[in-house]
Order: sequence, then C-alpha cells, then structure tokens
Amino acid sequence: MVSLWGLGGLSWKELGQRVWHEISEDDVFGRAAQLSYYFLLALFPLLFFLTSVIGIMMGSGTGLRHSLFNYLAEVMPPSAFKLVDDTMYEVSTNSGGDKLSFGILIALWAGSNGMGAISEALNVAYHVKESRPWWRQRLVAVGLTIALALIIISALVLVLYGGRIADGLAASYGYGEVFKTTWKIVQWPIVFAFMLFAFALIYYFAPDLKRQEWTWITPGSVIAVVLWLLVSFAFRLYLNYFDSYSKTYGALGAVIILMLWFYLTGAAILVGGEVNSEIENAAAKAGAPDAREKGEKAPGEKERKGSGTKAKSTAKA
Repeated sequence: MVSLWGLGGLSWKELGQRVWHEISEDDVFGRAAQLSYYFLLALFPLLFFLTSVIGIMMGSGTGLRHSLFNYLAEVMPPSAFKLVDDTMYEVSTNSGGDKLSFGILIALWAGSNGMGAISEALNVAYHVKESRPWWRQRLVAVGLTIALALIIISALVLVLYGGRIADGLAASYGYGEVFKTTWKIVQWPIVFAFMLFAFALIYYFAPDLKRQEWTWITPGSVIAVVLWLLVSFAFRLYLNYFDSYSKTYGALGAVIILMLWFYLTGAAILVGGEVNSEIENAAAKAGAPDAREKGEKAPGEKERKGSGTKAKSTAKA
C-alpha cells in the first residue's frame, strides 16, 4: 500500500506547485461556486434532519441542539448564522409531529444533494467520469450524509459531556485535578480527529474510484480541515471589521455572506481532493504498483488497457 504521506516522492514545494496548476486546470474555484449553490439548497434540509435525529436519539432536553447552533455561530459569519437560526426556528415552530416524521426522510434526501455535488467535483480532481448507476450514486450520498450527521452528534456529545465524564471518572477512581484538566484539553484534538474522519470518508467514498485502500488521515484531509478553519475564522474576522455586505445589500447581505462562506468551504474540500490526487498520481508515475494515475479508476488501469489493445493488434496481424 502506497503511503500518501510520502508525497509520491515530491517535496512540499513541488506538491504545492502541482496542486496550484491543477486548481487552475480543473477550475476548482468555478466548481466551488457550483458547490456553494448546492450547499445552500442542502443546508436547511440537512440541519432539519440533524436536529430531528438529535431529538429522537438524545431527547429534546439534552441541550445538544442548542450546542450545535452555538458551535455553528462560532464558525459561521454572524449575519449568515442569524439567517440560518431564524429560518430553522420558523421551520421547527410551524411543523407538527406528522410533518416532522415525514420531513426527516425528505430532509435526508434533499440534504444528500450536497454530497452528490461533491462526488461530481472530486471525479474531476481524479480526471475520471462517473460510471455508477444513479441509485448507487444516491445511496453513497445518503450514506455519507447519515455518517456526517452521526459524526457531528458524536463530537457534540464529547464536547458537551466531556467535562462531566472527566469529573465522574475522577470521582469514581480517585483521579486528581490533573486528569480532569488533561481530559478537558485532550477532548479538542479528539473533535479535530472527528473532522478528519469526516473528510476521510468523503475522499474515500465520494469519487468513483475502485480498489482504494482506506487511510484514516491523509495529507489532503489535514490540509482541507486546516484550510477550512483558517478561511472560516479569517472571513469571520474580516466581517467583524469590514461588513459592507449588509450595509450595501440590506437583508440580502446575509444570503450573500452565507454563499461566500459556502464557496470557501467548497474550495477547501476540493483543494484537499486535489492534494490527494496529485500525490497518488506522482507515486504511480514513480512506479508504485498500488497507486493510480490521473484518469485511472483503479491502479494500473491504463497499462492493462494498453496491453489489451496490443494483444488485439497482434491477433489481427
């Protein structure tokens, strides 16, 4: 199994140059703009599904739903978060029990559209065409949406109840303050690991590739998560001092800001995919047998096709 952390024999500088070239070649920023549109359509169904699942699994009095929106408020631009918060409040207050039960399935279906769009964009990063039947594409998108919801809920449980778990263990087994303090610090790297796991799932299942080897942490997922966190907080900081969108566009300013944040999110996801694709392409060209070049769905696919063509030519002669 080829290790992506070997960078395919490239230096970080060479990798950066190749990725930048592929970003331009594959129109990553244009496709990020397309993703922002799909993300906007999928956001409210996904949040509706997520909050409904939290209510079913954990009950309405656990505070998880409140915590979910608190953490969204920390990452999202303030005006964009207010738009999301107000919309979700209106949806939840105007929906009865029957509507909620049926709406969960509809929300899951609609929310998975964002994952479907990511699959198409990552196929471009690997230079492959989608060949899976539509039902399988939709099944992968729905499965990834459910997995993402479970990861988010697990991370929220850890953050919300992590301190209480540490206090309980310390009281039961006689651990001191050092254990409680250590646990409260360690829980944040664990949450970061949850994010890496979510990106690893996307890069493994979303593109139409075959004979992939599962890797828990890849350079692409680390770069994507760090890049997403950096651009999110930088954009939030910029809006705190130079929020001209709301002044210029009024109520539409929140929608524009939300779309811009989705654009940056989509760009981060696609850049991570380009990083993994470029590393594997370099490893394949360096002779790694279990790595795939650009345009190959499975390692050595071009070579096998080439051998088949030569065999046919020889038979005709």
